[in-house]
Amino acid sequence: MSPGDEHDYRGKDQGGRADDPYSTLGGTRQTRTRLPDGDPGNPGARRPVRNSRSLVTITGIVVLLVAAIAFANRGGGSDDEASSGAKSPGTAGSAPTAATGTKPVEGRNGTIPSGFAHDEQGAQSAAANYAVALGSAEMFNENQRRDIVQSIADSSTATKLQSGFDADYSQGFLEQIGLDTDGSAPAGSTFVNRTLPAGTKVKSYSSGTAEIEVWCSGLFGLTGEKSTKPVTSGWFTVTMQLKWNGSDWKILETSQRSGPSPVTGDNPVSGSDEIADAVDQFGGFTYAR
Repeated sequence: MSPGDEHDYRGKDQGGRADDPYSTLGGTRQTRTRLPDGDPGNPGARRPVRNSRSLVTITGIVVLLVAAIAFANRGGGSDDEASSGAKSPGTAGSAPTAATGTKPVEGRNGTIPSGFAHDEQGAQSAAANYAVALGSAEMFNENQRRDIVQSIADSSTATKLQSGFDADYSQGFLEQIGLDTDGSAPAGSTFVNRTLPAGTKVKSYSSGTAEIEVWCSGLFGLTGEKSTKPVTSGWFTVTMQLKWNGSDWKILETSQRSGPSPVTGDNPVSGSDEIADAVDQFGGFTYAR
């Protein structure tokens, strides 16, 4: 439930009261039977008897529900309040596992989000989305790789970054992992390279530059019966040096290291076709802090 998007769970007063069915007349306890009031327009109708104890129980449950909803929304403001800027560390609503503050961007530079906020949250959002772009299957195609780098790199370092990535994705490397010369998968297989940010951390920040770490999980490999590079998962952290160019955050430099890596679960391994179908059917996300 988003802040300010509360539902009304107020209980309605059920009314009604059960009279004592017993009365004492002349010292002798007698049972007095009282029929429920009838509907004047329908003499045969009977009004349901309401139990006061049940009413108390229901009212208590409603009160607990309202209290739970209020607690869940504590510290959350309206969308306008959230979009006004980053919240300072330690304030209500800034828990590291919760989405906070600035709304996701609406602009795009090709397929990559752009127009991030000029604050710490904007820098984190930019780094998360840029990690996804740099960790995508499109980076293995020369033309698509250059479009990506030109979209997210600062003009002062774009050429240097482009040369470095071109060297990394050499023809020898593509051949080694079983891809064709244009970075595509052989017939009958699907190439998987997807990066999934799990969180971001600000290492340093100023109005002009920022150093952001993005903790990610990733999928990499080839599906297909004849694949010698099956799809595997891994964990790594991408560090980005970002620069504010006057309208957006752009990359100056990027590096990567392994981990932190959690213990692998006991999930059964899916078949190659199931993985290929999932990659085709499940799209990615725009990430925002």
